[in-house]
Amino acid sequence: MKWFKSLAVAATIQLAAVAAGHAGENLNEIKAAGVFKIGTEGTYAPFTYHDASGALVGFDVEIGKEVAKRLGVKAEFLEGKWDGLIAGIDAKRYDAVINQVGITEARKAKYDFSDPYIASKAVLIVSGKNEDIKGFADLKGKKSAQSLTSNFGKIAEANGAELVGTDGFDQSIQLVLNGRADATINDSLSFFDFKKHKPDADVKIVAEEAKADFSGVIVRKGEPELVEAINKALAEIKADGTYKKISETYFGADVSQ
Repeated sequence: MKWFKSLAVAATIQLAAVAAGHAGENLNEIKAAGVFKIGTEGTYAPFTYHDASGALVGFDVEIGKEVAKRLGVKAEFLEGKWDGLIAGIDAKRYDAVINQVGITEARKAKYDFSDPYIASKAVLIVSGKNEDIKGFADLKGKKSAQSLTSNFGKIAEANGAELVGTDGFDQSIQLVLNGRADATINDSLSFFDFKKHKPDADVKIVAEEAKADFSGVIVRKGEPELVEAINKALAEIKADGTYKKISETYFGADVSQ
């Protein structure tokens, strides 16, 4: 029995040693290679897309470059379709995905996330001339332009609005602008992007939901050293004003809160 117990203790120590040997392995490999491989779509403006010259640009791209810089390496972006993007982490095609990946309990069960680096909220948008709608409750009996299957549409309906079906944000805004709808509930980030490109558009936000949806850098499970290093980089980016500069470039506002 003593022999068995000794064997069990030895095995435990050996396993702990193996685990310790793997601790920080991916972060060490990233630093040794000098490259932080990042999965992204490249087709999702203003977060990750190609500009007129064909260069990969966007808010998430800039954040990825800054994180890599603070890890002491260069960012290498590997593009893929959204449906298979996160699966690329499992296949070890890249070290992380930076592509507006929402932090959800279902994803956290299988992957690890950095601290949130961007927040979006449901906002109530009306014409600049509209003085009747000041909050979500004022939608009762009003027409709200919404994608009928979206959570935003459900919020409008719950507040008594008559839904006017649309294909998405752009069409919803146009219906508000031309008076065919009184309002739309939509994503704050989409609105900031729209106003950045069309600052003279006569629409405004009159209310927002208190609860925000957060996105983070997603990595494989069991890489706490990498997560810690990414979090440290994100904190530095926010502290030194880099985040604010990137945010204002793409949204005209600080979107971290």
